[in-house]
Amino acid sequence: MNSPHPNISADRPVIRQLDDAAINRIAAGEVVERPASAVKELVENALDAGARRIEVAVADGGKTLIRVTDDGHGIAAQDLPLALSRHATSKIDGSDLLNIHSFGFRGEALPSLGAVGRLTITSRAGDEAATISVSGGAMAPVKPAALSKGTVVELRDLFYATPARLKFLRSDRAEMQAISDVIKRLAMAEPFVSFILRDVSGGGEGRVTFRADSETGDMFDALRGRLSRVLGAEFADNALPIDAEREGHHLTGYAALPTYSRGSSVAQYLFVNGRPVRDKLLIGALRGAYSDFLSRDRHPAAVLFIDLDPHRVDVNVHPAKSEVRFRDPGVARGLIVSALRHALAEAGHRASTTVADATLGAMRAEPTGGFPPRVYQMDRPSHGAMTASYAAQAPEAPSMGFAEASFPSARVEEVAEPAQEPAHLPLGAARAQVHENYIIAQTADGIVIVDGHAAHERLVYEKLKRQMAENGVAAQALLIPEIVEMSEGDCARLLEIADDLAQLGLGLEPFGGGAIAVRETPAILGEVNAKAMLRDILDELDDMGDSQTVKSRIEAILSRVACHGSIRTGRWMRGEEMNALLREMEATPHSGQCNHGRPTYVELKLSDIERLFGRT
Repeated sequence: MNSPHPNISADRPVIRQLDDAAINRIAAGEVVERPASAVKELVENALDAGARRIEVAVADGGKTLIRVTDDGHGIAAQDLPLALSRHATSKIDGSDLLNIHSFGFRGEALPSLGAVGRLTITSRAGDEAATISVSGGAMAPVKPAALSKGTVVELRDLFYATPARLKFLRSDRAEMQAISDVIKRLAMAEPFVSFILRDVSGGGEGRVTFRADSETGDMFDALRGRLSRVLGAEFADNALPIDAEREGHHLTGYAALPTYSRGSSVAQYLFVNGRPVRDKLLIGALRGAYSDFLSRDRHPAAVLFIDLDPHRVDVNVHPAKSEVRFRDPGVARGLIVSALRHALAEAGHRASTTVADATLGAMRAEPTGGFPPRVYQMDRPSHGAMTASYAAQAPEAPSMGFAEASFPSARVEEVAEPAQEPAHLPLGAARAQVHENYIIAQTADGIVIVDGHAAHERLVYEKLKRQMAENGVAAQALLIPEIVEMSEGDCARLLEIADDLAQLGLGLEPFGGGAIAVRETPAILGEVNAKAMLRDILDELDDMGDSQTVKSRIEAILSRVACHGSIRTGRWMRGEEMNALLREMEATPHSGQCNHGRPTYVELKLSDIERLFGRT
């Protein structure tokens, strides 16, 4: 236990000044973690140089070659040696480290890359082009070169000077995937710039693995077009535009409907002043905005941009610049939560198109044995012709009609349609109920299948939430207050949000030293383990800077009450009831998904149904 550490000498250690090569290799460990980090730094330099077309060529996952070509303003020949010096940059002058409007500003990327690999920079500024090389920190003299425009940065044999780092790299495929993710994030941040990613493993021109040409139009149109290319048309079709502002924080972007959720957080992209970041505060706010619509195992999809005065956010937190620190974190979090919930409420009963696509995918036609599918197409008769045909085919003798036959799992209701013709409303007019739960409704151009229990559950839940917001949360006073012992720091953090907790029915008071007295608890929660609840609140404060524990527990109770108080599966509904349910769904926000994020209805267009039967 008391034996000396093997790396610590028993003799008095001598303080030494490290040489520049060692300093650069140490710095490179912070800036360049893997090939994707090098690509990020080089592409951001190209964007800072005003490039409008950036091509990235990669070989062997970036381990043997990374080449970034841009059409920016270039670097003058006399400035090339300075560009490879540590802490030399053209982005800032050093007088104000908060007023940063560029991607790069630390002046560490190029010298770090030159310290661990073989780096060559060829650039043209004005009428002449020049090139410079550095290998393992050893710099060669500047030489004339041939280049029409912009800059070409070529990095070969990454980490050859620090071979131990190579052992920690993943497979070529995994590293290439990480590079692709970096390019896609930067492409989302700059929709007016063209990006090309090429895999040149094995030599030659290689193959293009990602391409996004520059977009046109206003910012929202350009961003929507870029997201369609990067994330797919499905995301763009099922995403809601976000545009909100609060206290100097401007939030824009697109957030997907709850029914377009994912199994992990891979489809969450967050940007601060155009810089891609991975910030716990913002991720927590995004999760909080969807907490009322998704179960814990589902994650929202969103691309959000927060723009604010650079003095109100610190981007100089980590050398990789992937973390930020807000001066007013509560404003940023509140803006995201309120803006997204408002957009979801504006969407009303809308559900994602992927629900219908999945339904159609489940209705696959039988295999045709390699032959093309047969097409059955006939002209549509007029309404008068159809009426005459039905009358001619009707039997003369009275008999049990199709609608009068008894089916164990289907009921057809004669629904008296009001003058406004419900079939032309978004969810149409109810025509039947099948399997004692599912409502079949006819719309102007298709049909809608509604899960009656799930839909009514959502409607009851939204009604209970409105009542709670209007009347507040009833608090149950404890006959004997519960005293919870904790550190003084934890007590102070809880007392800072005591007013917010009081609005949710949780009354806290200081009890001296490191103790808090819990005098009231939310009545709807019944018997509460106050100590465990306070610990959960503190953990959430540590994780996200804010706590929704009490509110989420209350909403979970309301959701359970709504589930038990809604229409049960197995109950037949009259036509008036079914139509009333459809009309209430159209008027209630968030009715397109149940309390767990599952869709409450599926809409099938008539053209899709005809395609299933080979009539197109």
